[in-house]
Amino acid sequence: MAFLNVGFGNLVSSSRIISILTPDSSPMKRLIRLGKEKNCLIDASCGRKTQSILVMDTGHIVLSALSSETLQNKLTKSEE
Repeated sequence: MAFLNVGFGNLVSSSRIISILTPDSSPMKRLIRLGKEKNCLIDASCGRKTQSILVMDTGHIVLSALSSETLQNKLTKSEE
């Protein structure tokens, strides 16, 4: 099982990631709000500005301070 570092020593299972999104649009902000309401939001940004949103197959939403491009590069390297 491979893990992806989403910043500040926080790891998620790379096989459970459905998508990596940017938090700039209104629908993504709504997704974050709904995650808070359903208690399935995991804030791994450690108080920093959210740069990406990871949607997991378990229904959890993970917020990261790393950019989507950085996470994509890390995920690609771990698959090789």
